Amino acid sequence: MKQPLGVILAGGQARRMGGGDKGRLMLQGRSLLEHARARLEPQVDALALNANGDPARFDDLGLPVIADSIAGFAGPLAGVLAGLDWAAEKGADLIVTAAADTPFFPCDLVPRFLQAGEGMTHPLVLAASPDPERARNRHPTFGLWPVALRDDLRAALEGGLRKVVQWTDQHGGREALFTNQPFDPFFNVNTPEDLARAEELS
Repeated sequence: MKQPLGVILAGGQARRMGGGDKGRLMLQGRSLLEHARARLEPQVDALALNANGDPARFDDLGLPVIADSIAGFAGPLAGVLAGLDWAAEKGADLIVTAAADTPFFPCDLVPRFLQAGEGMTHPLVLAASPDPERARNRHPTFGLWPVALRDDLRAALEGGLRKVVQWTDQHGGREALFTNQPFDPFFNVNTPEDLARAEELS
């Protein structure tokens, strides 16, 4: 099996950071997007950025920029669908998504996803980490997604579905459990306080 394609999800509106492109925030001299790219790109066959608005603002990255095809900021699943459509055009079977605002996600994300999806007709896996309050915490922007289910996902989105886990559960999605020591690698930057915390963790 060929390596999956990678998609960095940067299509959110960053309301808690005052709007704009959250991935452009700087951490240790590099943007959050650059941190995400450095971790995901070596694990995948090719990489694209899911973002809405004028794609020219990302020209400096030299990556394909793919916009949501579902209008109205339909959430992460719309970015997943955009990635699946891009992958279909390239003849790929799978994509792996990662969020642009999560600078410490595991460098073995893709092999762990592929391992968790072994034996599935259409591998569908979400990242998870231990959570003291809920036993585990699923991370819906980090997943392994099969191109074969893109039309099903499109129909679900057009029907109003927005919750990632609701859709993955319908298709028997699995989890890849990652450690949360010394801290949760899926820590993401939503607020200025989170960015300060990320600086401490770097």
